[in-house]
Amino acid sequence: MSYPSPWQPWQAQSSPSMLASHADRERAVDVLRAGFAEGRLQQTEFDRRVARAYEARTVAELSLIVSDLPQGPLAVQPSAAPVQPYPAVPRTFMPAPPPPTNGKAVGAMVCGVLTTMTMGVTGIPAVILGHTARAEIRRTGEGGDGFAMAGLVLGWLSVAGWAVVMAILFLASVSST
Repeated sequence: MSYPSPWQPWQAQSSPSMLASHADRERAVDVLRAGFAEGRLQQTEFDRRVARAYEARTVAELSLIVSDLPQGPLAVQPSAAPVQPYPAVPRTFMPAPPPPTNGKAVGAMVCGVLTTMTMGVTGIPAVILGHTARAEIRRTGEGGDGFAMAGLVLGWLSVAGWAVVMAILFLASVSST
């Protein structure tokens, strides 16, 4: 089984007769520098090729200058299917996708946060949604347990706050009579 070669800057061009850009010339010079640093080119050959690279007018000229170096362009074979830059990674080595988040857990969190703006009215729905979401999460393995727990805590704080307010009002009404 053969894998496609790594992507080369020249493969993105649609035609070898396309005029070379400054970036194309710099990429070619970078390939030459790498070849010189690896000992593949002598100083005189390196200087000559760099001068030719800066004078090149087309992408084809640049590809000829670096074609015998490892990072140089490979011959572009026309194909109907686009070439992938790297071989596909087998599913075995790819990370598992995260489980979907439970919608009721998100609802519990939203209701819990809204208790501060609704003066606790959304506290009871937050508690109900939070308990339901946690049960579903344990059963199905979905994500969102943190959302459900946050909704539960905020909901129970709201319910407890309303219980304290009602107790104070009740004691005030009993003591006033």
